[in-house]
Amino acid sequence: MDAGMDLLHSSGVDLVQYLQVNYKDSQGRFTFISFVADLRNTFFVFFPIWFHVCEAVGVKLIWVAVIGDWLNLIFKWILFGQRPYWWVHETSYYAGSPVPDLEQFPITCETGPGSPSGHAMGSAGIWYVMVTAVLTFALRNKEHRIQSWFLRAGLWGAFWIMQISVCASRVFVATHFPHQVFMGVISGMVVAEAFGRINGIYNATLARYLKVTLFLFFFALGFYLLLLVLGVDLLWSVEKAKRWCARDEWVHMDTTPFAGLVRNLGAFFGLGLALNSPMYSESCGGKRGRQPAFRLGCIGASLLLLHLFDSVKPPTHAELPFYLLSFCKSAAVPLASAAIIPYCLSHLVSSPLAPQTHTDNAPALGTWGRRVFILHCCSIEKIDQL
Repeated sequence: MDAGMDLLHSSGVDLVQYLQVNYKDSQGRFTFISFVADLRNTFFVFFPIWFHVCEAVGVKLIWVAVIGDWLNLIFKWILFGQRPYWWVHETSYYAGSPVPDLEQFPITCETGPGSPSGHAMGSAGIWYVMVTAVLTFALRNKEHRIQSWFLRAGLWGAFWIMQISVCASRVFVATHFPHQVFMGVISGMVVAEAFGRINGIYNATLARYLKVTLFLFFFALGFYLLLLVLGVDLLWSVEKAKRWCARDEWVHMDTTPFAGLVRNLGAFFGLGLALNSPMYSESCGGKRGRQPAFRLGCIGASLLLLHLFDSVKPPTHAELPFYLLSFCKSAAVPLASAAIIPYCLSHLVSSPLAPQTHTDNAPALGTWGRRVFILHCCSIEKIDQL
C-alpha cells in the first residue's frame, strides 16, 4: 500500500516539475485561476449576482458551497492526504537520490490535508450549479434541437476547460497531487447534483438554518475531539506546513481546517437570517423585488460594498477572536446582499411604489409564497410537494 502511494505521489511530483519548468511564464495565469476558484468568490461575487437574477440559484449556491466544503473537511480528516511541497522532504522514496526541487508560491502553503482538493471540489460544484441553471433558462424552448445541442456542448465544454484549468493550477503551485484534484472535481459534481434533487432548501426556516449550522459545527468538532482522544491529531498538517513552507508569512491562519469551517457556517447562517428577515420581505419579497432595474441596482451595490468589506481582515494574533470575527464577517455577506442592501436601496428610491396589489401570478402568501413564486418563474426545480 505504501509503495503504491509513493509511486502515485512521485508521479504527481513529476507532473508538478513538468508544469513548473515548461510553463514557468504562465505563473500569473495559474495563480489567478486558483484565486478565481477560491470558494470565497461564491459568497462575494456569484451569490449576489445569482440571488438577484434568480433567488433559487443563489440559495442553491450557498448550500452546495457550504455542505460541499464541510464534506471536503471530513474527507480530508479521514484520508490524511499529503501535499507535494512537504511530501518531497519527508518521504523515504528519494533516499540516495536528490530530492526534487519544487518551487513554492504565496498560495502554496495551505495548512489542511490535501485530499480531496477543496478548490477543485468547490469550483466543480459551484460551476455545475451555474451551468445547469443557464441551460434550464436557455432550453425552455425545446423546438430547436441543433441550437440546444450547440449550447449544451459549449457550456459543458467551458465547464470542463474551467475545471482542467483549476486542476492544473493547483498542481502547478505544488499544493495538490493530480489524483487529489480529480477526486475534488468528481466529489463537487456529486454534491451539486444531489442538491438539484432537494427542494426543501428553498423554503427553509430560520430554525432549520440554525439546526443545520449547529449540526455541522458540532459534528466536525465532535469528530475532531473523538480522534484526538484516540491519539490522532487532525492538525498534523498545520505543523508540516509551518516546517516546510519556504516563507513563514505564506502560512495563513485562514487556510486552517477550522477557519474554513467557521467561515462557511457563518455564510450559511447569514443566509438563513436574510431570507427570514423583515428587510427581505419588504424589499426582495415585495413587488419591487420583481423589477429588473431594482435587481440590477442590488447587484451593483452588493458587488461594490462587498468588495470593500472583503478588504477588512480579522486580526490573526489570537485564534478565538479570529474565528468569532470570521463567523460574523461571513454571516454579514449574504445578510447584506439579500436583505440589508435591497432594503436600503428600496427606501432610497425617490418615488415609492403604490401599495402592493396581489394581481398577476404572485399570490399574497408572504415570504414563503414569494419564494415559491420565484422558484416557479425560474423553473429551476419542481416543487410539487411544497
